Amino acid sequence: MNLDRVITVVGAHAEGEVGRVITGGVLPPRGATMFERMEALERDSAWLRNMLLFDPRGSVNAAVNLITPPIRADADIGMIVMESDYFVPMSGSNLICTVTVALEAGMIPMRGARTIVRVDTPAGLVEVEADCSGGKCRRITFRNIPSFVMHRDRMVEVPGLGSLRVDVAYGGMIYCIVDAQDVGVTLARDEARDLIGLGERIKAAAAEQLPSIHPENPSINTINQTEFAGPLRIVDGVKTSKNAVVVSPGRLDRCPCGTGTSARMALLHARGDLAVGEKFRHTSILDTVFDCRIVGPAMAGSVPAVVTEVSGRAWLTGVSHYGVDPEDPFPEGYRLSDTWFR
Repeated sequence: MNLDRVITVVGAHAEGEVGRVITGGVLPPRGATMFERMEALERDSAWLRNMLLFDPRGSVNAAVNLITPPIRADADIGMIVMESDYFVPMSGSNLICTVTVALEAGMIPMRGARTIVRVDTPAGLVEVEADCSGGKCRRITFRNIPSFVMHRDRMVEVPGLGSLRVDVAYGGMIYCIVDAQDVGVTLARDEARDLIGLGERIKAAAAEQLPSIHPENPSINTINQTEFAGPLRIVDGVKTSKNAVVVSPGRLDRCPCGTGTSARMALLHARGDLAVGEKFRHTSILDTVFDCRIVGPAMAGSVPAVVTEVSGRAWLTGVSHYGVDPEDPFPEGYRLSDTWFR
């Protein structure tokens, strides 16, 4: 094979959501913090994301993660998440995939049935407890960075919908959270295409009308995604809700969405619907599950926040070596609106 830029990638999915993990062929970007490293990767090496995620090597239904040495002395690994349109500070499903790959590929050792892994992310330090047995990582439970509400019960004007009540909350990304019943959807699988168009319109309107700036990092200032929230019900004694998150430029998160779950729990807590320590089960459009709870209160600058715990599973799907033929006319890939919706 005559390929340049050969990169080793381990495929994985967390409760249905694809999160590929780079394990070789890429040097860590420069930066004094993981956030600076993320910015440097996006600014100076966007070709990496483009090559691995855009057609013909990738697809819209995937994200890719770079494992780096940590910057913090108390962390085991660093992680940078690359999604289709954004390099994001944190992603729960990608964290679950990344730690599972790192453990099962031997990049960090399994230290018994309860292995603790500390991950240095651009959003902050995330502590992971990995349930390991028989050489396999069977479940990941992570304590997320502080999550908090940014806007409560605000009205936005959405083209084609009119006035819509929304909330905005942060859980590692900034989410516009919409009551699914308010827009007439049930979050069934056959609504997936409709949810995409609806969610992108709502996100664009909310991003314009509701400025949302992280109190500790003003560079985090974009509403990344729309989260459709289903009704809160009691199932087998546990507060349970379905959700669907629209990932730009237009697809559905296949899993219950880890940072979206954290944002949702912050909102439920602010409304008095979820107490500290109370179990919460978040399900996806595929009916896969994250089991969660609020660990305790926190602060994000001067803003009251909560620390959340999210638990889910990942499975490896294969190992690939990607590269670019020197004569390939699409070294960084391409996007067409048949799948990369506008």
